[in-house]
Amino acid sequence: RFYKKAAAFVLRAVGKHSPQLAQAIVDCGALDTLVICLEDFDPGVKEGAAWALGYIARHNTELSQAVVDAGAIPLLVLCIQEPEIALKRIAASALSDISKHSPELAQTVVDAGAIAHLAQMILNPDAKLKRQVLSALSQIAKHSVDLAEMVVEAEIFPVVLTCLKDKDEYVKKNTCTLIREIAKHTPELSQLIVNAGGVAAVIDCIGSCKGNIRLPGIMLLGYVAAHSENLAMAVIISKGVPQLSICLSEEPEDHIKAAAAWALGQLGRHTPEHARAVAVTNTLPVLLSLYMSPESSEDLQVKVLPHDSKARRLFVTSGGLKKVQEIKAEPGSLLQEYINSINNCYPEEIVRYYSPGYSDTLLQRVDSYQPLIN
Repeated sequence: RFYKKAAAFVLRAVGKHSPQLAQAIVDCGALDTLVICLEDFDPGVKEGAAWALGYIARHNTELSQAVVDAGAIPLLVLCIQEPEIALKRIAASALSDISKHSPELAQTVVDAGAIAHLAQMILNPDAKLKRQVLSALSQIAKHSVDLAEMVVEAEIFPVVLTCLKDKDEYVKKNTCTLIREIAKHTPELSQLIVNAGGVAAVIDCIGSCKGNIRLPGIMLLGYVAAHSENLAMAVIISKGVPQLSICLSEEPEDHIKAAAAWALGQLGRHTPEHARAVAVTNTLPVLLSLYMSPESSEDLQVKVLPHDSKARRLFVTSGGLKKVQEIKAEPGSLLQEYINSINNCYPEEIVRYYSPGYSDTLLQRVDSYQPLIN
């Protein structure tokens, strides 16, 4: 057993670096031997084998398929049911690495009965195991509506929401990722998450962490809001807009700011009422300063100012453009530059129409107009 453990470790150490090295291990016929080791009496040998198989499978679809063809999946599902925590972790991680590449590979994991066993471990006290379990469920759910529904049917809601309050940051992140991968598919799945209290719980979670841990939660709010007016309103009612505004202001990284700007756009684009909910939180000046900043990436700038006519129109009908014209800025100031940038998105006569005093100017023209009467 010591020899087997050491041999599995060597195979893992070689296979992890590149698809070419992993393929070389497969070509030597190592998979059959590693799969036999998954049935070994010694948990350490099983662990070593599961680890090596996961490292081979993670590179690409072909290598993952080779691991599946060698018969690894049913044995990995048995390994997650073993009492040893370390073995459970590695087996869940290997199932995650196999599932991530394609719907077909994820389906083979599902067909082996993995979802029910993974779902039972969501409340396990071991944080590292929870990370792997949540990751595996995410990699299954992301591919299709059918696979996402199978994960939901394992009754992970509302149980999984307790993980959003976990002490471990990566448990939080992986939970948000799992909820996001389910919500993105259909309005019905998003509605189910809203009904379970998932959106409000994710908004709280975003407020309790920083940096990349926030990213999947921010994306989730955007995906839910994109589906329909009602779902966007559910995010607004759960106080999603102030939280996204905080992320815009606080986060130093452009890609997180870009995600928050995108999510706010999804929330505000439906009706004037939605747009107003975004505007009243004082988010527009923050978005403008990001748009004007020379440090902002192109991706962030694209997310900020409306590039489609529907969004530009909504900015007008919700009173946003009128508000901008009412701002008193010093000529030549940075604020004036921001205002000019917005105005450049619209025809000149529209900007003039919403400028203060324009109606008086029009009335003066009426007074001074000499009608042409024959």
